[in-house]
Amino acid sequence: MPAPAAETTEAPARNGEPTATERNPGTPLDESWVRASRVNPSATQRRAATLPTRRSIKKEWQAAWLLRAVSCIDLTTLKGDDTPSNVRRLCAKARQPVRPDLLAAMGFGDDNRERDLTVGAVCVYHRRVPDALDALEGSGIPVAAVSTGFPAGLSPFETRLDEIERSAAAGADEIDVVVTREHVLRENWQPLYDEVRRMREACGDAHMKTILATGELGPLWHTLQASKVCMMAGADFIKTSTGMEAVNATLENGLVMTRAIREYHERTGHVVGFKPAGGIRSAKEALGWLILIKEELGDDWLTSARFRFGASSLLADIERQLSHHVTGRYAARHHLPMG
Repeated sequence: MPAPAAETTEAPARNGEPTATERNPGTPLDESWVRASRVNPSATQRRAATLPTRRSIKKEWQAAWLLRAVSCIDLTTLKGDDTPSNVRRLCAKARQPVRPDLLAAMGFGDDNRERDLTVGAVCVYHRRVPDALDALEGSGIPVAAVSTGFPAGLSPFETRLDEIERSAAAGADEIDVVVTREHVLRENWQPLYDEVRRMREACGDAHMKTILATGELGPLWHTLQASKVCMMAGADFIKTSTGMEAVNATLENGLVMTRAIREYHERTGHVVGFKPAGGIRSAKEALGWLILIKEELGDDWLTSARFRFGASSLLADIERQLSHHVTGRYAARHHLPMG
């Protein structure tokens, strides 16, 4: 059966990227492809361990890679004490993630293209979606809402669907949903497929990122199998973690998930994005993830349309490293406020 044609949605151009964002329409569930999944854990661990050392990125090249990383950050606040004011501060930082004097010193924008450096999206709880939309009006920065009983995903299913619909109706551009880990642990692939498919329908025009919570799925082949099912069900992105598990984003799971994305793309022609989240705090770690994407998926995935970091503190370290690149010394933290 031929795969359905991919959908596209129009979005404002940001960071010099294309305006058309591809969507994954999904395919019928093929359990034989899921059950045929194989992972060599020791080989995966060896490959992941060498990724950060495979490329030596220095000086202006490192600065360019870090600017790319900034453009792919989902700047996130998911705290119980979030208020409209701290969401507005976060959104101000999303609009201007790096100090203008640092960008000018690096020659950013000297090619005369009209572009602004912004983060990839701002990610908040449903309650804060209107605050984020108001603060980001006119910027073209998407607002992502976490949903479906985040982070455990154990709310009644209809309640989870209602939460998705409410966030989409409130204007969220993207919805980060939590899958039921039990389906993966018990290898019940049809219920997982049906769940994600209904979530995709509830999202409407909002892009859907499915959170696998890989740190709670057991062996690596469960991550591979769950990735395949979620993509066939129509996930626009697959995401490692909520950021609240004991083990969050690791290069081992990232390697398994990116190879699943590549195989799905070769099999169907449909594009799926990738989002590692949780525990990525340093510029050095961000470079390791960019190397992974470049080597496993290629340059086409090195854009915010196909790759995101889920992070709240990563940006601060990247800006600090960029300041060191420009000035030759590390700036005090109060010179690089988060907003």
